Amino acid sequence: MSEVRLIGPDGQNLGVVPIAEALRIAQEANLDLVEVAANTVPPVCRVLNFGKFLYEKAKKDREARRAQTKIEVKEIRLRPKTSDHHRSFKIRDARRWLVEGKKVRVRVRFRGREISYPEIALGDLKEIADELADVGAVEQAPSMEGRTIFMVMAPGKAK
Repeated sequence: MSEVRLIGPDGQNLGVVPIAEALRIAQEANLDLVEVAANTVPPVCRVLNFGKFLYEKAKKDREARRAQTKIEVKEIRLRPKTSDHHRSFKIRDARRWLVEGKKVRVRVRFRGREISYPEIALGDLKEIADELADVGAVEQAPSMEGRTIFMVMAPGKAK
């Protein structure tokens, strides 16, 4: 690897040149020779101010992180014997969270012999999904994990 594809200080492509020539061009411009694509043949190098390059890269990374949205996942926990009244409170909280743009995990936990009747919990989860259908959609269908069945709802289809 004695040659590199060189991009000059003005951004123009200078073609494939020997490394010594690339270093000479960088020194004449009082800039640095920076390898920007190592896994190409021949590698791509650029003549630029390395300090400024690092600053711009860090600035771009910060902007990307700021633009990223963190989706919070809230959870409501129920049991197969949870009363309709109590469940309506939980559904009201879930509705508020979905409207705020948060995901909601609905978990039904079994105790003792309740695990013999998973269809009760599946029916409850289906009812909850139907009640919240106007503000959210089921992202992950009900699935069993140990002694619990859970589903995940994501915000969507807002009125």
